[in-house]
Amino acid sequence: MMRSRWLLVGLCLVLAACSEQEQPIAPAESVLHQLAERGQTHELIQAISATGDPDERDVCYRTPLMLASQFGRLDTVHELIAAGAQIDLTEKGNYTALMLAAGNGHTEVVRTLAEAGANIDQVEITNGWTALIWAANRGHSDTVQLLLALGADRAIRDKKGHTAADWARTQGHAGLAERL
Repeated sequence: MMRSRWLLVGLCLVLAACSEQEQPIAPAESVLHQLAERGQTHELIQAISATGDPDERDVCYRTPLMLASQFGRLDTVHELIAAGAQIDLTEKGNYTALMLAAGNGHTEVVRTLAEAGANIDQVEITNGWTALIWAANRGHSDTVQLLLALGADRAIRDKKGHTAADWARTQGHAGLAERL
Protein backbone atom coordinates (compact mmCIF):
# COMPACT_ATOMS: atom_id res chain seq x y z
CA MET A 1 0.00 0.00 0.00
CA MET A 2 2.76 2.46 0.97
CA ARG A 3 4.79 1.63 -2.14
CA SER A 4 1.84 2.23 -4.47
CA ARG A 5 1.17 5.56 -2.74
CA TRP A 6 4.76 6.66 -3.40
CA LEU A 7 4.48 5.55 -7.01
CA LEU A 8 1.32 7.60 -7.37
CA VAL A 9 3.01 10.64 -5.78
CA GLY A 10 5.97 10.20 -8.14
CA LEU A 11 3.71 9.97 -11.17
CA CYS A 12 1.87 13.12 -10.11
CA LEU A 13 5.18 14.98 -9.76
CA VAL A 14 6.25 13.83 -13.21
CA LEU A 15 2.96 14.91 -14.76
CA ALA A 16 3.03 18.26 -12.98
CA ALA A 17 6.50 18.94 -14.33
CA CYS A 18 5.71 17.89 -17.90
CA SER A 19 5.02 21.38 -19.14
CA GLU A 20 7.88 23.00 -17.25
CA GLN A 21 10.27 24.10 -19.97
CA GLU A 22 13.12 25.03 -17.67
CA GLN A 23 13.37 21.63 -15.97
CA PRO A 24 12.83 19.08 -18.74
CA ILE A 25 12.25 15.51 -17.69
CA ALA A 26 14.52 12.98 -19.36
CA PRO A 27 12.04 10.43 -20.67
CA ALA A 28 13.08 6.99 -19.49
CA GLU A 29 10.23 5.10 -21.12
CA SER A 30 11.31 5.41 -24.75
CA VAL A 31 14.56 4.85 -26.56
CA LEU A 32 13.33 7.19 -29.31
CA HIS A 33 12.91 10.03 -26.82
CA GLN A 34 16.33 9.46 -25.29
CA LEU A 35 18.02 9.41 -28.70
CA ALA A 36 16.19 12.57 -29.83
CA GLU A 37 17.11 14.46 -26.67
CA ARG A 38 20.77 13.50 -27.06
CA GLY A 39 20.83 14.27 -30.79
CA GLN A 40 21.84 10.74 -31.72
CA THR A 41 20.31 11.14 -35.15
CA HIS A 42 21.60 8.05 -36.91
CA GLU A 43 20.51 5.70 -34.13
CA LEU A 44 17.15 7.50 -33.84
CA ILE A 45 16.37 7.12 -37.53
CA GLN A 46 17.29 3.43 -37.36
CA ALA A 47 14.97 2.97 -34.38
CA ILE A 48 12.15 4.80 -36.17
CA SER A 49 12.66 2.58 -39.20
CA ALA A 50 12.11 -0.41 -36.94
CA THR A 51 8.99 0.99 -35.23
CA GLY A 52 7.59 3.02 -38.11
CA ASP A 53 6.41 5.77 -35.72
CA PRO A 54 8.37 9.05 -35.61
CA ASP A 55 5.65 10.54 -33.37
CA GLU A 56 5.81 8.15 -30.41
CA ARG A 57 4.56 9.91 -27.25
CA ASP A 58 5.99 9.85 -23.73
CA VAL A 59 3.92 10.26 -20.54
CA CYS A 60 3.66 14.00 -21.19
CA TYR A 61 2.67 13.37 -24.82
CA ARG A 62 6.01 14.74 -26.06
CA THR A 63 7.37 13.41 -29.32
CA PRO A 64 11.00 12.93 -30.36
CA LEU A 65 10.64 16.08 -32.52
CA MET A 66 9.63 18.11 -29.48
CA LEU A 67 12.64 16.94 -27.50
CA ALA A 68 15.08 17.42 -30.38
CA SER A 69 13.70 20.94 -30.82
CA GLN A 70 13.82 21.78 -27.12
CA PHE A 71 17.47 20.76 -26.92
CA GLY A 72 18.49 22.39 -30.21
CA ARG A 73 19.35 19.21 -32.10
CA LEU A 74 19.08 20.73 -35.59
CA ASP A 75 20.29 17.69 -37.56
CA THR A 76 17.89 15.48 -35.64
CA VAL A 77 15.02 17.89 -36.33
CA HIS A 78 15.79 17.77 -40.07
CA GLU A 79 15.84 13.98 -40.07
CA LEU A 80 12.65 13.66 -38.04
CA ILE A 81 10.83 15.96 -40.44
CA ALA A 82 12.15 13.90 -43.36
CA ALA A 83 10.95 10.75 -41.56
CA GLY A 84 7.42 12.14 -41.45
CA ALA A 85 7.19 13.57 -37.95
CA GLN A 86 4.12 15.75 -37.52
CA ILE A 87 5.23 19.33 -36.99
CA ASP A 88 2.40 20.78 -34.89
CA LEU A 89 1.58 18.01 -32.43
CA THR A 90 1.20 19.30 -28.89
CA GLU A 91 2.15 17.89 -25.52
CA LYS A 92 0.02 18.11 -22.37
CA GLY A 93 0.59 21.86 -21.93
CA ASN A 94 -0.20 22.51 -25.61
CA TYR A 95 3.45 23.23 -26.43
CA THR A 96 4.66 22.47 -29.95
CA ALA A 97 8.18 21.71 -31.09
CA LEU A 98 8.49 25.28 -32.37
CA MET A 99 7.48 26.75 -29.00
CA LEU A 100 10.02 24.58 -27.21
CA ALA A 101 12.77 25.63 -29.63
CA ALA A 102 11.86 29.33 -29.39
CA GLY A 103 11.73 29.30 -25.60
CA ASN A 104 15.22 27.87 -25.49
CA GLY A 105 16.69 30.20 -28.13
CA HIS A 106 17.27 27.63 -30.85
CA THR A 107 16.76 30.01 -33.76
CA GLU A 108 17.80 27.65 -36.57
CA VAL A 109 15.47 24.97 -35.25
CA VAL A 110 12.66 27.55 -35.22
CA ARG A 111 13.51 28.46 -38.83
CA THR A 112 13.51 24.80 -39.89
CA LEU A 113 10.16 24.08 -38.24
CA ALA A 114 8.58 27.23 -39.68
CA GLU A 115 9.83 26.35 -43.17
CA ALA A 116 8.22 22.94 -42.69
CA GLY A 117 4.89 24.64 -41.97
CA ALA A 118 4.77 24.94 -38.19
CA ASN A 119 2.17 27.24 -36.63
CA ILE A 120 4.19 30.17 -35.26
CA ASP A 121 1.32 31.59 -33.19
CA GLN A 122 0.30 28.45 -31.24
CA VAL A 123 -0.79 29.31 -27.69
CA GLU A 124 0.05 27.06 -24.75
CA ILE A 125 -2.59 26.46 -22.07
CA THR A 126 -0.65 27.15 -18.87
CA ASN A 127 -0.07 30.90 -19.26
CA GLY A 128 -1.37 31.54 -22.77
CA TRP A 129 2.13 32.13 -24.14
CA THR A 130 3.27 31.89 -27.76
CA ALA A 131 6.73 31.15 -29.15
CA LEU A 132 7.26 34.91 -29.46
CA ILE A 133 6.36 35.52 -25.83
CA TRP A 134 8.69 32.71 -24.69
CA ALA A 135 11.59 34.02 -26.76
CA ALA A 136 11.01 37.63 -25.64
CA ASN A 137 10.68 36.65 -21.98
CA ARG A 138 14.00 34.86 -22.10
CA GLY A 139 15.79 37.54 -24.11
CA HIS A 140 16.44 35.44 -27.21
CA SER A 141 16.86 38.37 -29.57
CA ASP A 142 17.73 36.41 -32.72
CA THR A 143 14.76 34.12 -32.22
CA VAL A 144 12.42 37.08 -31.66
CA GLN A 145 13.76 38.75 -34.82
CA LEU A 146 13.18 35.58 -36.85
CA LEU A 147 9.66 35.07 -35.48
CA LEU A 148 8.77 38.65 -36.35
CA ALA A 149 10.19 38.22 -39.86
CA LEU A 150 8.04 35.08 -40.19
CA GLY A 151 4.96 37.10 -39.29
CA ALA A 152 4.44 36.15 -35.64
CA ASP A 153 1.62 38.16 -34.11
CA ARG A 154 3.19 40.54 -31.60
CA ALA A 155 -0.27 41.67 -30.41
CA ILE A 156 -1.24 38.30 -28.87
CA ARG A 157 -1.82 38.68 -25.15
CA ASP A 158 -1.36 35.94 -22.58
CA LYS A 159 -3.83 35.04 -19.85
CA LYS A 160 -2.66 38.03 -17.78
CA GLY A 161 -3.09 40.41 -20.69
CA HIS A 162 0.65 40.78 -21.39
CA THR A 163 2.29 40.84 -24.82
CA ALA A 164 5.76 39.68 -25.81
CA ALA A 165 6.97 43.29 -25.46
CA ASP A 166 5.57 43.45 -21.93
CA TRP A 167 7.44 40.29 -20.95
CA ALA A 168 10.69 41.45 -22.54
CA ARG A 169 10.43 44.72 -20.59
CA THR A 170 9.56 42.92 -17.33
CA GLN A 171 12.59 40.66 -17.69
CA GLY A 172 14.99 43.55 -18.32
CA HIS A 173 15.32 43.19 -22.10
CA ALA A 174 14.53 46.86 -22.88
CA GLY A 175 16.05 46.88 -26.38
CA LEU A 176 14.12 43.79 -27.31
CA ALA A 177 10.92 45.28 -25.89
CA GLU A 178 11.35 48.35 -28.10
CA ARG A 179 11.72 46.18 -31.22
CA LEU A 180 8.50 44.44 -30.32
